[in-house]
Amino acid sequence: MHEQPQVCKQAGRVSMAKIAFLGLGVMGYPMAGHLVKAGHEVTVYNRTGAKADAWAKEYGGATAATPKAAAEGADFVMACVGNDDDLRAVCTGEDGAFAGMAEGAIFVDHTTVSAKVTRELYEAAATRGVSFVDAPISGGQAGAEKGVLSVMCGGDAEAFEQAAPIIDSYARICRRIGESGAGQMTKMCNQIAIAGLVQGLSEALHFAQKAGLDERAVVEVISQGAAGSWQMENRYETMLDDAFDHGFAVDWMRKDLGICLEAANETGAALPVTALVDQFYKDVQNMGGGRWDTSSLIKRLRG
Repeated sequence: MHEQPQVCKQAGRVSMAKIAFLGLGVMGYPMAGHLVKAGHEVTVYNRTGAKADAWAKEYGGATAATPKAAAEGADFVMACVGNDDDLRAVCTGEDGAFAGMAEGAIFVDHTTVSAKVTRELYEAAATRGVSFVDAPISGGQAGAEKGVLSVMCGGDAEAFEQAAPIIDSYARICRRIGESGAGQMTKMCNQIAIAGLVQGLSEALHFAQKAGLDERAVVEVISQGAAGSWQMENRYETMLDDAFDHGFAVDWMRKDLGICLEAANETGAALPVTALVDQFYKDVQNMGGGRWDTSSLIKRLRG
């Protein structure tokens, strides 16, 4: 029987918490800033120390030289790093966050990683009396900067309920979907849906151009009907302008789709369109577009 998802918009004022934030990329940097704005005491760690120093100068928080040092005394440790290996590195080992966390503290992981590493770290945290919530995010850099991310969570219900008011500092919606790994599996659904949408939008714009239509007029009309989507609203202009120096990079999307396809093999799910779009993104990488935004799929069609 499926669990009833829990939603995390909490009413009333949230008491101040001591928080460590690990990873200050395009998402983590503004997310950590929202925690300071919400009144929390925040210490950050970043692999490149200069980025942590810049963040502290901007927001007034503290910095730490290691994940362990950042996590010492923290009620919550939030992470937003790159991949499975990066997450293991900030969690485990002598300088990892787990080594500095007190019993009863809660680790919240916002990285998109495999459900396998999530469950592995959930178990490792439990041996130290620490809770682990997988909480991948969607909404892009703009969503992080505006504090309106979608957060999908897995883990113990009690830990989620305690972490929810903290997550609300940068979330529009946050749900607990189920046990450990459920958040990551939900993020896979998100990426699967996006891959197909971006390819469809790319083909529609390409077709409009080849047919001699005014592409912007076409989008103005079809976006108000059943074809409308976030991708169409937020990316069609830059796609038409051949501008892809923003948003979520192709290299990261391929990492995510690889996780999706591996999980599909394990669960028996059929993802034919996802597998095809993953190869299209490989073509974009071969064009030198690994750091381009994911909407750059249209460049493959233009040749």
